[in-house]
Amino acid sequence: MASISYQLYCSRNFPPIEATLAMLADTGFHEVEGYGGLYGDLSGLVAALDKTGLKMTSGHFGLDMVEDDPAGTVAAAKALGMSKVYVPAIKPDMRPTDAAGWAAFGKRLAEAGKPVMDAGFTFGWHNHDFEFVDLGGADLPIDLIAQGSDDLTLELDLGWVRVAGHDPVAWLQKYAGRISAVHVKDIAADGEATDEDGWADVGHGIMDWATIMPAVAAAGITHFVAEHDNPSDHARFARRSLATMKTF
Repeated sequence: MASISYQLYCSRNFPPIEATLAMLADTGFHEVEGYGGLYGDLSGLVAALDKTGLKMTSGHFGLDMVEDDPAGTVAAAKALGMSKVYVPAIKPDMRPTDAAGWAAFGKRLAEAGKPVMDAGFTFGWHNHDFEFVDLGGADLPIDLIAQGSDDLTLELDLGWVRVAGHDPVAWLQKYAGRISAVHVKDIAADGEATDEDGWADVGHGIMDWATIMPAVAAAGITHFVAEHDNPSDHARFARRSLATMKTF
C-alpha cells in the first residue's frame, strides 16, 4: 500500500513546527519527512508528532552528522520512529568535478551509512540536479554515487531530475529496485511562480504524472513524499498536492 508523506522543509518559513504538524494532520496527511534543522529538540518534536498522530517515517540528515555522529543519527532516527535515512545534498564546494571524485564520494557515502544500515534503517541519497552533470563519460554523478555500494538506495527527486533535463521515467526504470522513495515535486510553466522559485503544487505544473506514476508503480516504489522548495502558502501546497497525490 502506498504511503504519502510531506517533507517538512517545505514549511521551514512557517513556524512553529507544532502549527505546521497540526495543519498537515487537519489536511489529511499521516506521514512526514524530517530534515536536519528539526532535530535539535527531539523530545519536543516527538511530543508534537504524538499530539497530531503524524508519523515521521523518513528523514534527511546532513553528511556531517552521519559521518561525525553515527550514534546520534541512529538515536534520533529511532526516537522519531523513522525507517529510512537519507543524505540530501552536499554544498557546492564539496562537490567533486570528475568521475574519480564522484566514485570516491559514493564509497564515502556508503561507508558513512554502514552504522545506520547496521541499525536496521534503509539508507541512501536524495538527489538534486547537480548529480546529472555530464562528466564526459558513460556515468553521471548519480550513477557513481549508486555504485558506492549495492546497499545504498536512492530517494529519487522526480522534479529535480526533470530540471536537470532528464526524463524521470528513464531513471525510474534504470534504478528500479534501488529506489526506496520518490519526492513528488512539480515545476511551474516557464515564467510562472517566480516568487516560488519556479516550483508548483503537485498536479498544477508541467510534470507528466500520468506517464511518470505508472513507472513509479512498475519500479515497486510505494513511498511518496510531497515537496515544494519555496511555497508562498504551505497550507495551499499541502492541500492541493495531497488531493492530486491521492489520485495516483
